[in-house]
Amino acid sequence: MQEQQFINEKRKFQIEEAVLILLLLLSLIGIGVTDFSPDDGYAYWLIMVVVFGLFAILIAWLQSKQQDVSYFAKILKEQFMHWSASLLIVSGAFLLQQSGRLNETNASLVILLILSLATILDGIRIGWRFSLVGLYLGISSVVVAYIENFMWLEALIAIAIVTLTIIWEIRLNKRIKDEED
Repeated sequence: MQEQQFINEKRKFQIEEAVLILLLLLSLIGIGVTDFSPDDGYAYWLIMVVVFGLFAILIAWLQSKQQDVSYFAKILKEQFMHWSASLLIVSGAFLLQQSGRLNETNASLVILLILSLATILDGIRIGWRFSLVGLYLGISSVVVAYIENFMWLEALIAIAIVTLTIIWEIRLNKRIKDEED
């Protein structure tokens, strides 16, 4: 029984780690797109709000597999409200850009910060890896504003996050196995 639980936890870790890596890659692509074409960057981040929401639902579903259907329905409702509100706020940033209050570059950075906050807050509910992606997005928006050749630094930060989460999980699994023995 414990062996099966360990296998399930390992599988869950692998899926969550894959989601973390994918979201970091998509974020890195989005940062590059925004730098190359701020107008396209806005559209990219708008789509990413939906993508992040879908991945959040996937992670929540994985976590609710031991629960009943009503639990998943509650999580689905929470996720829908959270990411719909985020999309609404992102639309507000677009309206500010359209009115001339923000230029395309600034609007893209504001949207990146909004996505960062939404991801960090959702990570509190569904798991720390999501919060790490949100922190990465927040740090990225500041790095982009201050460093001209930022892509290498952004890539190094993403690699460091992935490496540290894998090391953390390996140590945690080793500690759990040692306690079982």
